[in-house]
Amino acid sequence: MADTAKSITIVGAGLGGALAAVFLGRAGHRVKVYERRPDPRKGASGRGRSINLAISTRGLAALTRVGLDEKILEVAVPMRGRMVHAIDGGLTFQPYGHEAHHVIHSVSRAGLNRLLVETAEVMDNVEVCFGKRCVDVDLEHALGVFTDIDSGATSSVPADLLIGADGAFSEVRLAMQKTDRFEYAQSFLKHGYKELTIPPTATGGFVMGQNALHIWPRGGFMMIALPNVDGSYTCTCFWPFTGENSFSALATREEVRTYFGKTFPDAAPLMPSLEDDFLLNEVGSLVTVRCAPWRFKDRVALLGDAAHAIVPFYGQGANAAFEDCIVLDECLREFGKDTAEALRTYEERRKRHADALADLAIGNFLEMRDKTASKAFRFGKRVEKMLARLFPGRFVPLYYMVTFSRTPYADAVERARAQWRTVFAVVGLAFVTVLVVLAVVAWR
Repeated sequence: MADTAKSITIVGAGLGGALAAVFLGRAGHRVKVYERRPDPRKGASGRGRSINLAISTRGLAALTRVGLDEKILEVAVPMRGRMVHAIDGGLTFQPYGHEAHHVIHSVSRAGLNRLLVETAEVMDNVEVCFGKRCVDVDLEHALGVFTDIDSGATSSVPADLLIGADGAFSEVRLAMQKTDRFEYAQSFLKHGYKELTIPPTATGGFVMGQNALHIWPRGGFMMIALPNVDGSYTCTCFWPFTGENSFSALATREEVRTYFGKTFPDAAPLMPSLEDDFLLNEVGSLVTVRCAPWRFKDRVALLGDAAHAIVPFYGQGANAAFEDCIVLDECLREFGKDTAEALRTYEERRKRHADALADLAIGNFLEMRDKTASKAFRFGKRVEKMLARLFPGRFVPLYYMVTFSRTPYADAVERARAQWRTVFAVVGLAFVTVLVVLAVVAWR
């Protein structure tokens, strides 16, 4: 590896950037990571802006490769399905699958980020620098310009390869957007998100079923809650910014408590800090980003949200970023000194699947928000699971392929459509056959 080792600058020490540093450090590269935020191990993160992660097969595959899967599972809570809360207090459990491994894991974003940073910093060839904002990028020289948040001092850092893992509003991608024929599109949902909290019981227990993702679908908006190992739940409201049933509609403590008591009657009594959480925590935006290319020559590449930010409703944002790390590491190893080909192949192997995931995530928002309370929807899910049991390996529901396998996202969508075409064709043929038989019997 010594003859192909590179000096690599990673902009962003979030989930994708920190895990990329671990992968690339283990591969023998000299890695420096620059993050504008303060060290997450030395203070609290921004109030109410975490959104718990749902780590599944793809994310665990990446963590397994760097020996972190068991550590993560120790501080994760398994979720085996959705617990749907009706407005009258009724509960309906909707399993994610029908086998023991059909489970996703609720993980603290901040806790996972800390573990990844600590793992990266253990390596002699990896350095993580906090409080350093990227203010400019020279693509031709893979050079990042960083300003120290505290002192205001500016430094220029050259490298063989610069990786933009600096999120949906990436400074690295902004520099690439100024190049010829770079394609970029972003779209925001009319909904935002706000984080709330349900604390544990006095003895540290869970006040609701712990092995489920709890969801309060209300048609046009919703609230969800993911369990934490300390017995608490991280709740997230996904509401419109304005109008009826929106964030802007509630301005006082009395309005907040009254509204939640009416709209989420079983949850409101479990939230003693509801008014403070709601009025003090910020409302976040939900954006989808698509761009191309993800690379500049043999010098710059994008990863995670910088390349393909998605809304969080399929629980695949972190999983997709972690899968980026796997593929980028594989391509750099595969092509050695030919970095340009490595980056081209990395984009080729990931781009269309990231675009497919973006569509899936938006579609799942509508499903969670509007359909999970529907009897017809629940019946359709039961039919899917029945077909999966009757024809194992031949009929695999789309959710299974996305969440419980590493089938590339676009391939999963195409296979799911093909499966349903086959099902409808068989059902149609059976129907026609019955009609013919009945006609023959009647004729005789």
